[in-house]
Amino acid sequence: MNHPALREATYEDLFDLPEHIIGEIINGQLMTQPRPAPRHALAASVISGQYISPYHRGRGGPGGWWILFEPELHLGRNILVPDLAGWRRERMPQLPDEAYFSIAPDWICEVISPGTSRIDRAVKMPIYAACEVSWLWLVDPGPKTLEAYRLLEEHWLLEHTWQNDDMVRAPPFDEVELVLADLWAP
Repeated sequence: MNHPALREATYEDLFDLPEHIIGEIINGQLMTQPRPAPRHALAASVISGQYISPYHRGRGGPGGWWILFEPELHLGRNILVPDLAGWRRERMPQLPDEAYFSIAPDWICEVISPGTSRIDRAVKMPIYAACEVSWLWLVDPGPKTLEAYRLLEEHWLLEHTWQNDDMVRAPPFDEVELVLADLWAP
């Protein structure tokens, strides 16, 4: 029986996607998903709003970070689009000229949805570890949780899980308190 030859997805394959679709290339395979649902978008927006002023701009906090919404990461053969990512400016003093980042972030935040949970946990987490991302947050609006992971010897160590309306001081941004309930507020 003949089987069609599978080809690895290319960067150009992403250009052919409709605007309302997010495309990633994971282990050579093109993966697509629709734009985030409202609860997903709210959680990502609140988190970015909480940390951009003190960490990205240095207003009321230590500064020294680039914090970006849905950056395109080119990490080896993978092209990933996390919900949020942050780079210490000492590692990446200026933004790249390209439309993507080839330096792995220091921190990534993925907002979990029913359609992305398996990929975020089972596929993307090991890629982020292999690329030496130091911190990873998984935020899940369903059960209303935030999990903070730290990379330790190429493996993720769960530092803490917060839920519902907990007050969060999660590394690497533990100088600023996040009210978890704000991520779920209607």
